[in-house]
Amino acid sequence: MKASKQKVVEEFEDFTQSAKGIARKIGETLRSKKEEAQTAGRQQYKKLLALTEQTIDWAVQTQKQLQKQSQQSAKRLAETLTNFIPLARQVIQQATRRVLQAEQVPASEKIVSIFEEHTDIIRRGKEARPVEYGHKIWLNEVEGGIVSHYRILDGNPSDEKQWKPSLQAHISTFQQPPLQASADRGLSSDPNEKLAHDLGVRHVVIPKRGYRSKARLKHEHKAWFVKGRYWHAGVEGRISVLKRAHGLGRCLAHGLSGFHCWVGWGVIAGNLAVLGRA
Repeated sequence: MKASKQKVVEEFEDFTQSAKGIARKIGETLRSKKEEAQTAGRQQYKKLLALTEQTIDWAVQTQKQLQKQSQQSAKRLAETLTNFIPLARQVIQQATRRVLQAEQVPASEKIVSIFEEHTDIIRRGKEARPVEYGHKIWLNEVEGGIVSHYRILDGNPSDEKQWKPSLQAHISTFQQPPLQASADRGLSSDPNEKLAHDLGVRHVVIPKRGYRSKARLKHEHKAWFVKGRYWHAGVEGRISVLKRAHGLGRCLAHGLSGFHCWVGWGVIAGNLAVLGRA
């Protein structure tokens, strides 16, 4: 076992520093939009992909050697490689399509982390953060600052589509519709307002996007609408507290199940803190 292991190690080369150096050059080169810089960046990408392909070949050889061993530690390492080798190959494929072939790779086909492959690509239209990685979390909050429902969304769905499941979740929990339901203007649509009224919501507080007629402006200046907007403004602050004080800003658990647990416990901790202050 020792002799075999030593032979395997001697045949391999550690590309870690080389790969980091090339990755740094790629980042520096592609800051420029000039054609010369883009061409140089593609050439550096080819070098990085070649190193990655060589590393995968060595990983396959190592996996075959480990599978011949009877020790549990060797079997665990072989299983780890079984998981990571296909993911690494997929990363090579998507980088080749995106960078070398200038193809628009759909977000659903991309891997942004081989360690947390469930990670989604999120675009929220923010100039400072055009692209984020993780998962969207949707919260229902009731009076008093208590989170009554949360959902971890799959992919990067439109906010507008979250109105119906949010109302349904509230009715399922409390066995009645809310007296008032409010949301950001991203959920604004005539069907969403009609749905809320049809479900029995008396006051629907969703500012209309874009042009507003005189009748709509008059509607949004009604006392109950303005009061509802003031209440909703506090929601952003409470979301910030969940992120800063209760761990929802960054998940330290592993795997999708770990992510779900992390979010759930963060919401519970936030609710307990609110109850403790009441």
